[in-house]
Amino acid sequence: MNQINTPPLTPVVKRLMIVTVAIWFVLQIIMGQFFNLKAWQIFILHPYQIIENFYGWQLITYMFFHAISPFHLLFNMLMLWFFGSELERVWGAKFFAIYYFLSGAGAAIIYCLGVGIYAAITGVRTPLVIPVMGASGALFGLLLAYGIIFSERETYFMGLFPMKAKYFVMLAGALDFASLISSSGSSGGEVAYLAHLGGIISGFMILKTQVYLKVQQTKNKLKKKTGSLRLVVDNEKVKDQSNPKYWN
Repeated sequence: MNQINTPPLTPVVKRLMIVTVAIWFVLQIIMGQFFNLKAWQIFILHPYQIIENFYGWQLITYMFFHAISPFHLLFNMLMLWFFGSELERVWGAKFFAIYYFLSGAGAAIIYCLGVGIYAAITGVRTPLVIPVMGASGALFGLLLAYGIIFSERETYFMGLFPMKAKYFVMLAGALDFASLISSSGSSGGEVAYLAHLGGIISGFMILKTQVYLKVQQTKNKLKKKTGSLRLVVDNEKVKDQSNPKYWN
C-alpha cells in the first residue's frame, strides 16, 4: 500500500491558516454567536454590494470567513495545507501569496459578473443578495496549479481512488461545472460552484500571464546582450586600419 506523504507547513500557508482560524473563532464564533455582533458580515462577499456600492475590499476579505460549522473551515484548511505548501516550496513565498490572493479575487469577480449577468437576463436578483464566504475560489486556483506542476503525481480522489493529479483537477472541474449547470440559479445553491470555476479560470490566466512575462523578460535580456556585441569583419582588407568596420 502506497504511503501518503504530507507536505511540511510552509510560512505563508501557516500564516494564512492562523489568520483564517483566528477570524473564524474570534469574529464569527465569539463575537457573532455569543455576543450577536454581526459586524463581520460587511467583509464577506455580497455581489450587489460589489456591483452597486463598490465594496472592493470584499473581493479579498471574503476568503478569510467560513460557515459557522467547523467542517467548511477544516476542509478548506486541509486543502490549503496539502496543495498550498507544495506550491509554495516550488514558487517561493512571494509569488505563492500573490497567486493565492489574485486567484481568490479573480474568483469573486467572475462570480459577481456571472450572477450580475444572470440577474440582468432573468430579472431574478436572489443570487445578488446571497453572501459568499470561504477560501474555495483561491483553493481551486491552487488545485489547478498543482495539477499542472505535479501533473504526473499520484493523488487520491475523495481520499480513496488513486489517479494522476492532472486527472484529479479535470474531474474536480467537471464535477463543479456539472453541479453549476444542474443547480437552480447561477450561484449554484448553497455551494458557490461558479466561484470554484472562477478560481480555476483566474489561476489559469495568472499562470499564462506569468509565462508570457517571463518569455518577454528573457527576450529583453537577450536583446541587451546581443545588442552590445560587435563582430569585426574584413579588417585585414581595410586600408584604414585605424577605423575598422563592424556588424552591429
